[in-house]
Amino acid sequence: MTTMAIKKRYGNALGRGLDALISTDEVRPQGSSTINEIPISQIEANPNQPRREFDPTALQELANSIREIGIIQPITLRQVDEERYQIIAGERRWRASQMAGLTAIPAYIRTIKDENVMEMALVENIQREDLNAIEIALAYEHLMSSTGMTQEKVSERVGKSRTAIANYLRLLKLPAQVQMALQNKEIDMGHARALLAIESPSLQVKLFKEIQKNGYSVRKVEEMVQKLKNGEDIVSGKKKITAKQQMPEEFATLKQRLSDFLSAPVQMSISASGKGKISIPFANEQELERIINMFDKLKDQQ
Repeated sequence: MTTMAIKKRYGNALGRGLDALISTDEVRPQGSSTINEIPISQIEANPNQPRREFDPTALQELANSIREIGIIQPITLRQVDEERYQIIAGERRWRASQMAGLTAIPAYIRTIKDENVMEMALVENIQREDLNAIEIALAYEHLMSSTGMTQEKVSERVGKSRTAIANYLRLLKLPAQVQMALQNKEIDMGHARALLAIESPSLQVKLFKEIQKNGYSVRKVEEMVQKLKNGEDIVSGKKKITAKQQMPEEFATLKQRLSDFLSAPVQMSISASGKGKISIPFANEQELERIINMFDKLKDQQ
């Protein structure tokens, strides 16, 4: 059975756990111009929010996740008064954060000025030299959402390559605490781009904390990320960061079947998205030849 067939058959069995609760696939800053930590006491729910019921079990699971690794995806707020904000998107995260005991929460802030700003002013704002990477990313996102422009059109309008636009927009998929560190210039754009190569938000957060603690260079982080992508565990100071996700039962079964067929130990690593790697260790040249011969026989039978 192929990986594609397994994914069709078993649906979302892959990657359950923290990362299943904290997807960043649908990040919607909603035309915001900044990200900041806002006291929970200053935030109120939107009275026009159609959703009134929240599954208590799912809310508790999210609260546990937030307690362990923090908020991954910022909520989006509208400033309605001095030190008063209303939720545009993210009420579930806001409620779970209260359950987790947080006193403040990372949020994209949309002001009245943001809602009324025109395309020309947006483009001029993007071209300022004092903007940080997150402010630029939010400005690109605002320009696209308010005008319907594609990334290609934005690149033409602001005189940047489409790749540069895409790289900035990808920053908005990073965990909230990483975005805030980038905005505050505690890490570089290179650190952020290296972290984006990791699919797991919880792994991104773990490595980010090690960057903060140890002051790793961009090159060092890139090397660590590559090891994690290869399924290798890494050691940072006295801390070990494990690359391997818990393997779903159906993959463990396939791994065992392959080991039995080859009469050799098979190593398999699977990411949350279903990508993975199979490796077959061998003790000597004779064992390698035996394994190759088995694959040759399979090929001959086709």
